[in-house]
Amino acid sequence: MSVRVFMSADAAAASVGADAVARAVSNEAARRGVAIDIVRTGSRGLLWLEPLVEVETAQGRVAYGPVRPGDVASLFDAGFLNGAPHALAHGRVDDLPLFARQRRLTFARVGVCDPLSFNDYLETGGLRGLDRARAMGADAVIEEISASGLRGRGGAGFPAAIKWRTARDAQASRKYVVLNADEGDSGTFADRMVMEGDPFLIIEGIAICAFAIGADRGVIYIRSEYPRAIGVMNEALRIARREKLLSAAFDIEVRVGAGAYVCGEETALLESIEGKRGQVRAKPPLPAVQGLFGKPTIIHNVLTIAAAPTILRDGGAAYASHGMGRSRGSMPFQLAGNVKRGGLYELPFGVTIRELVFDIGGGTASGRPVRAVQVGGPLGAYFPESLFDTPLDYESMAQAGGLLGHGGVVVFDDTVDMAAQARFAFEFCAVESCGKCTPCRIGSTRGVELIDKITAGVEREKNLALADDLLTLMTDASLCALGGLTPMPVGSALKHFPEDFTGRAMRSAAE
Repeated sequence: MSVRVFMSADAAAASVGADAVARAVSNEAARRGVAIDIVRTGSRGLLWLEPLVEVETAQGRVAYGPVRPGDVASLFDAGFLNGAPHALAHGRVDDLPLFARQRRLTFARVGVCDPLSFNDYLETGGLRGLDRARAMGADAVIEEISASGLRGRGGAGFPAAIKWRTARDAQASRKYVVLNADEGDSGTFADRMVMEGDPFLIIEGIAICAFAIGADRGVIYIRSEYPRAIGVMNEALRIARREKLLSAAFDIEVRVGAGAYVCGEETALLESIEGKRGQVRAKPPLPAVQGLFGKPTIIHNVLTIAAAPTILRDGGAAYASHGMGRSRGSMPFQLAGNVKRGGLYELPFGVTIRELVFDIGGGTASGRPVRAVQVGGPLGAYFPESLFDTPLDYESMAQAGGLLGHGGVVVFDDTVDMAAQARFAFEFCAVESCGKCTPCRIGSTRGVELIDKITAGVEREKNLALADDLLTLMTDASLCALGGLTPMPVGSALKHFPEDFTGRAMRSAAE
């Protein structure tokens, strides 16, 4: 009987050589005449251990990593197919401290199964949520989502049940469910990981939402920079049609976006799907009333829709038992930047920045002190050490002057220049702006000029006051969150790290 060896086919694992390691393991087994079955999975999220090789044993799956092709022969010599000790061995995966402390709800199947095995999906609880949804009826489904406390995981944190109920009550000949997989925030990769690691979960989630609101079409909008995710989702949709999960009565298609950051905003995304330039629409009407092609449309982030099958399978109360306050359930936090143990960690809301960065992330990869942590992508605030005990939930983050966003957490050591980071935020906004509103289009460009003047020591106090006015204007008058939230990273850098804005001439004199 062959031994099963599990390795990630995730893009992050592939980027550090997982495909080459898989070939090396296969070739070495053939050379030794050993029968093995290599199963390519999603990633466990412990990216600092990739390429990670897991071997199925009677005691459970034993992990080895990070493995390079040159390590493979020594693994076989040591008897890794029996879970034997080795310098790269970490014991049972389930016992790894950074894995065991997680609450794997959305990512429970990622890294465990072959993502494109429909049988594996069914055997691990797949479609039970959809079956229960159909048995209980549309109105009861929405009540279950409401009881779970599920809020939008894309950044806004809007209660999902309110969206569903609004679209359910809208009268139209056709309704849509649109999945926003245009994951453009720096330091985020959860959407890609679940698409590549558990695509049927996403299909089931869309089907549950469509049943609840009465939709007959689904669209998955994926940025072109995610070729593996596009390929996996298209193949999963083909299998779902073969298995009669999808049909002419309800079908889903993948649309590939060109990668404009602003198309992560829901109405710009709709414009892009319709074949137009990705520009923000004025609201109202809300998409739930008048969205794609003028029809009622639910637009959800991947993580939001991927939570629906678990909620319907286990019940809203079970999901709501995790988290804190009005932030219920779990959040897949993505830890990146200058950090020792980067990766994806699905945890209940309420873990603090300090716990995530130090207890889980292990501090900086450089070994230098952590100076700043940005939470929520390029439009998120920079937090200083004095705020590291802030809980990672929607309300606590807002109270501290930040946002949770998509759960991206980027770490910087004490060599970071926060004035340069503030300038980057303005520059990023200028480059990515759709150009429809003046505060974003022009304000971001003027912001770059102001930061340059401030750091050069040109009329510093006057330009600081002007920058403050500009941040207020962009916050209050921008048409969407791109311009409206750019002041958050800039303002937090100015507030918490003022010493970096003293001006080059003044710093040179002080030195």
